Amino acid sequence: MKKGLAFFLALLMLLSTCCAMAEAPVAAPNYDELVVGSTTAMTGHFFTDMWGRNTADMDVRTLIHAYNPIRWNGDAGAFGIDDTVVSGMVVTEDEEGNRTYTLALYNDLVYSDGTPITAKDYAFSLLFSIAPQVAEIGGAISSPDYIYGIEAYMNGQSDVLAGVRLPGGNQLAITVKAAYLPFFYELALLSVTPYPIHVIAPGCEVADDGQGVYIRNIDRNNPNPVFTAELLRKTVLDAQTGYLTHPAVTSGPYRLVSYDAQANVAEFEINTYYKGNMEGKLPLIPRIVYKPASNEDMISRLAMGEYGLLNKCVNASTLDAGLQLVADGLASVSNYARSGYSFISFNCERPAMQSAKVRQAIANCFDKDSFIADYVRNYGLRVDGYYGIGQWMYRLVEGDVEPPVEAPAENADRATIAAYEETLKKWEELSLENMRVYNLDLAAAEKLLLDDGWTLNRARRPYDARLNVERCKEVDGKLLALELKLIYPEGNAVGEALGTALKQNLAEVGISLTVEAKPFAELLRIYYRQDARDCDMIYLATNFTTVFEPSAVFNPDNAQQGINNCTGIIAPELYELAVAMRQVEPGDVLGYCQQWVAFQEAWAEELPTIPVYSNVYFDFYTPYLHEYNAAASTSWAEAIIGAYLGDVEAPEAPVEGEEDVFFD
Repeated sequence: MKKGLAFFLALLMLLSTCCAMAEAPVAAPNYDELVVGSTTAMTGHFFTDMWGRNTADMDVRTLIHAYNPIRWNGDAGAFGIDDTVVSGMVVTEDEEGNRTYTLALYNDLVYSDGTPITAKDYAFSLLFSIAPQVAEIGGAISSPDYIYGIEAYMNGQSDVLAGVRLPGGNQLAITVKAAYLPFFYELALLSVTPYPIHVIAPGCEVADDGQGVYIRNIDRNNPNPVFTAELLRKTVLDAQTGYLTHPAVTSGPYRLVSYDAQANVAEFEINTYYKGNMEGKLPLIPRIVYKPASNEDMISRLAMGEYGLLNKCVNASTLDAGLQLVADGLASVSNYARSGYSFISFNCERPAMQSAKVRQAIANCFDKDSFIADYVRNYGLRVDGYYGIGQWMYRLVEGDVEPPVEAPAENADRATIAAYEETLKKWEELSLENMRVYNLDLAAAEKLLLDDGWTLNRARRPYDARLNVERCKEVDGKLLALELKLIYPEGNAVGEALGTALKQNLAEVGISLTVEAKPFAELLRIYYRQDARDCDMIYLATNFTTVFEPSAVFNPDNAQQGINNCTGIIAPELYELAVAMRQVEPGDVLGYCQQWVAFQEAWAEELPTIPVYSNVYFDFYTPYLHEYNAAASTSWAEAIIGAYLGDVEAPEAPVEGEEDVFFD
């Protein structure tokens, strides 16, 4: 399928460009306010991903938190230092190979309340992310095993985190263990967002007495620790003022003014203390309102001016209506390939789902192609692995972008030319063609179930498809029946399509399936295993982070079950391949892609989820919104910085002799 994605994207982008050359609407909006709509409801977790990774919440975080010292450079395809945050970096290495990065932070970084941001705030963020007090209040603490001394600190053997230091002069030093190197996304290990300790843990401070950082009482005469779970329940979880849902003091381009959980509406205004991003851009739209949007009427409400921007539209009918609106001159559009996919997640801790053959059989009962045709039509592409069509490694492997190989000089010697040609050959050999693919094949599904021992009925007699509903199997003296339950987000039109493409086919091979809608917030809690799971499958979609490092997602260790390992898969080989992928030397793009392909092949055998489709996102917005470039950004919240509302700019007159080009 090499070059197929490039053609697919080119067609859609050409359509969007042609549609955008239309007459402007008559009514002008309020230039001081932009209303942003999304079909993904917020859950109100606007502080870290320790309470979940809802994409709507993550967009809010991008809007209100900033000054991470590390930034992804999409053009270079690598991480680098954000020179608006860091004035310089020194890298040293000790005799054991542990590597220390000392970052000098600028002194003009300020929170939205005017409080200076210092190296201590960054150290506090790292300490907070691993604090047992956070785990006590329901947060999923991280396990950054790359930081030197992390095991001793988390096991209580040390009172200080030795791998994070405050050398003085507003400097932050982070030491990465030798055992964790090499790491392909090496600089990403320094990624950290500052959070205000004076708001989250009043009465506390971060200190470094020469051995490492720790949290202590400001009042040294108080023998009782102030940093407790009881304190954090109030400062973080309070429904009206807690930092999780109402972070009043933040560092990003906008500050949260209000959040109505019941209406699911958040309001923001410009943070006047924000110094600008690495491109020198500042927020220009005075006020932003973020609220839900429905596929049924979001386009008509955009036309009426109730919305100014609709983010990540994917429903086929919505896209048809939106593109027509663009053609009528009532909207503009930006589209971009998604770095994520939709999927049916297996809950592999459930008895029947522990079997790879059962998971494979269910996949062989899913009419994926008809499902995609019904739900997203030609706006999405089928995927058969753990990837999205917008990910850089997928596009390289599929040949949609040229490999990063520098051609030899004209006078190069034979050895140099031969090495160049050999490298190109290795790139050409990269392919996903050897990955196992699951098409609709009920005979294959039935054979998998038979091979796995699902040969009984509920009376422990041989299963007969003419007389019995569910296949059964005896496990540890108990009779298990293939009576399964799948949940999906309430309000999503996918329920009926799942019934047609999956439920009926499962019944043919002896599996009964109940399909049930759940409120999105409740579904996420079930998915992240924060609530008890009485279902076997969950229909969801996700976007991958820039650092594609899925070892935690497939870590079989019990400590990783939940927020990280959501499927509950126990597959040591898959975990080892994920680790091998991250251990590729930085800059070895070919080596990383080779390991990525090996990981995808193993993933397709284990099948923790049924991959369904990846697609192109469409953002429809008022023509009065200018300089909004979603395709060059990681989210609308990033793209909106530097964008502004103003009079519509008339399109340039076409050059004589030129014609618009359309694909028929």
